[in-house]
Amino acid sequence: MSFNNIYDISGSAMNAQVMRLDTIASNLANADTAAPSADTAYHALKPVFSALYQAGNGEDSSNVAASVRMLGVVSSDRPAEQRYEPNNPLANQDGYVFYSNVNSLEEMADMMSASRSYQTSVEVMGKVTSMQQSILKLGQ
Repeated sequence: MSFNNIYDISGSAMNAQVMRLDTIASNLANADTAAPSADTAYHALKPVFSALYQAGNGEDSSNVAASVRMLGVVSSDRPAEQRYEPNNPLANQDGYVFYSNVNSLEEMADMMSASRSYQTSVEVMGKVTSMQQSILKLGQ
């Protein structure tokens, strides 16, 4: 595997984690938003990723690389939280207000996981750069 492949793989992993952090930020920003119905309540967003495999060239079948590709963003199917608040201006005729289905605790755990994964990809790129510099020093 060439160094360029490693940079491409780490770069795609970093992009995936940035997209993941973007959806987490959107979910946390809308965690306590209210709506007059379950249909109009904010639903948590979840990114969907796929591994994209690239076969090696020619006879060298060991040169296989994989990267991450974002397929899209889906809404959570968890039901919206229903609360009885008859004095709320968004309450329906029965006095209920619907809040987003975002679980802040899950989102915080996902945020920690995404930031650690991003950090790991940065460290991989740093190690590859260090290895390249060491190889260049061998010729001196």
